[in-house]
Amino acid sequence: MLKDFTQTTLLLVTGLFPIINPPASAMIVLSMLPNCTAADRSDLAWRITINSFAILLGSLLVGAYVLSFFGISIPVLRVAGGLIIGMAGWNLLQKPDEDDEDDERAELKARPRPGSLAAKAFYPLTLPLTVGPGSIAVAIALGTGSPSEGLSAGHFAGVGAALVVLCASIYVCVRFAGDLERLLGNIGTKITMRLFAFVIFCIGVQLFWNGLSELVKTLR
Repeated sequence: MLKDFTQTTLLLVTGLFPIINPPASAMIVLSMLPNCTAADRSDLAWRITINSFAILLGSLLVGAYVLSFFGISIPVLRVAGGLIIGMAGWNLLQKPDEDDEDDERAELKARPRPGSLAAKAFYPLTLPLTVGPGSIAVAIALGTGSPSEGLSAGHFAGVGAALVVLCASIYVCVRFAGDLERLLGNIGTKITMRLFAFVIFCIGVQLFWNGLSELVKTLR
């Protein structure tokens, strides 16, 4: 049981953490909602964490069956997700800097309402920016590769522990993104956000290309 627990936990954490990339996701959330208060960010962090947990758990347990039921292949999922992620990264790259006082006043007036935050918590902040098609595809693949000798209590415990570790890292990064912003300063934060936006754009293009390449191969 301990062996199954350890292997499952390490497999899921090492397989999903680099793709989810909680620090990068948190900075993207910060750039999309720069006027949130600490209370708003705390509430948003919980919502994104819960949504991420539900999506990852569903992908691990029944994701392959759901895609099969609707006739959606993994390559198509990657193409669609790549387009969405790429567009999100491009929009963030093209977002103008708001430095002058008039812009700051406009930001204060445009501070998002709680209802607006709740609506954005799932789309696009959780899906596809935090847990996107890449994470879902990997989770589905890992879920279908369950132990050949059958599922065990250690396997289920490992899945739970891995999801707790992943979602806890998402919560911490999103919750304290504002503190990181103060640590980096205004210029450092802008540079970091631009870099992460470019990385998000590249991830979207790569995901789109991977899916398209697989679809083209099926035509031969």
